[in-house]
Amino acid sequence: MKIYTKTGDKGKTSLCDGEKVSKSSLRVCAYGDIDELSSTIGFAISVIRMRKIKNVLLSIQHDLFAMASHVATRKSDVHDTLPEFGSSKITKLEAVIDEFSKKLPKLNRFLLPGGTKAACTIHLARTACRRAERTCVELSEHQHLHEWVLPYLNRLSDLLFVLARAANKGKDVLA
Repeated sequence: MKIYTKTGDKGKTSLCDGEKVSKSSLRVCAYGDIDELSSTIGFAISVIRMRKIKNVLLSIQHDLFAMASHVATRKSDVHDTLPEFGSSKITKLEAVIDEFSKKLPKLNRFLLPGGTKAACTIHLARTACRRAERTCVELSEHQHLHEWVLPYLNRLSDLLFVLARAANKGKDVLA
């Protein structure tokens, strides 16, 4: 099977529900930003040595794959045929935030993104997450968007901030 299909050569692509749209449409931009976020997380996974953080990030990549399929679908009646994506995903993120946060020092000032290579890659993923969130907010102002996309991305940027702090703190946080 060839990787190229030539179906997008004129700037059109198909959504998951079969609808043809311009590759410059806001919906395509939104799931493209989610894809970029997932790729950035994949880069972080390749750099990070801490197994616990790697496992969290890998789980997030699976969530983002499911989320992107919902974003790439305009018709709400098709969502039931797509991978599960609901409030339980957000509850899981909140539990991980709480777990890591209780092992970190209290924040009493703003932090500049940086530190270890692992933390820096997570901060890059956090900024990609914020961009994906902004694009999805704009999309939601004009078209239907699955109800859990915005809360998930909002919580995910918080989690990525906490994970970057944990990566900078090191193994003593992960024990």
